[in-house]
Amino acid sequence: MPEVRPFHRDDRDQLTELVNAHIAAVVPGVSVSVNTVLSALGRQPEEFITDAWVSERVTLVAEQHRHVVAAGHLLRHRADAEVGEDYRDAGVIDWFVFFPPASFRPGTQEAADVLMAACLAQLARWQVRVRYADGALPAPAVYGLPRVWPHIRAAYERADFRHTGDTEVVLIAHVADLPRLEPRPGVTVDRTVGECGTRFTAYGQGRSLGFIEVDTALARPERHARAKALADIGNLHITPGSHGEGLERRLLAQAADWLRLCGVDRLLAYERADDRAAVDLLLASGFRELTRTDRRWEHRPR
Repeated sequence: MPEVRPFHRDDRDQLTELVNAHIAAVVPGVSVSVNTVLSALGRQPEEFITDAWVSERVTLVAEQHRHVVAAGHLLRHRADAEVGEDYRDAGVIDWFVFFPPASFRPGTQEAADVLMAACLAQLARWQVRVRYADGALPAPAVYGLPRVWPHIRAAYERADFRHTGDTEVVLIAHVADLPRLEPRPGVTVDRTVGECGTRFTAYGQGRSLGFIEVDTALARPERHARAKALADIGNLHITPGSHGEGLERRLLAQAADWLRLCGVDRLLAYERADDRAAVDLLLASGFRELTRTDRRWEHRPR
């Protein structure tokens, strides 16, 4: 039988190997350092709203033959009025990973199920109002439950978690394949600081027509250098009434020109799967689909 126990600092290298195996299946060429994984087990300053609501954090691992083959990170949110309604008194499996069964790793599914039972037992001890699950690893574009993790999906479903939220499409493009910047009479673009990165705002006839924001700070210093040439679209907004003027491609071209100066060679984007127009626009502009990810899983025992 696998041993389930709290995470120890001595597990850090094996846990990082396990985390990176799952990241690599979602985003090509991205991995995180041991320091990134350890930091993610504590406070998460980038989640400046929801992280402040967390009152307890627990990380559990399943060890088999002295090797960490499964791990889960749990959060307990406070029950007071400052916490958002959906999160209030909620327990969350923030992420849950394990190696798929293989000839050289027999029994990992059993280890995952034993670990999942321990995670649910911890949530029960917390006596939370609702139980959620996610797959939010500390890497860009790894959130929800990516379709490229069928073994994790099966483990959640065996434990009576059900998908109750949206599905998003995760896309990626080589910056070299994005539209090229061409002058357009009557339209100017200003560069400013945005909410989710550097903002490029298109103006015409004295009014804002739309903007795009790109975040080039995905590779924090503690992450591996292989992530430094990666950015994502934080926002892409077109002012109502300005569609049909090719503004989306114009803004993508403006952002691409800036990203080339930054030395960024790949750009990520995220869209709701049911927004076919937005997905099709990106596909026609040089993006390709990486995966789909199902957000918000809720524990609903039969």
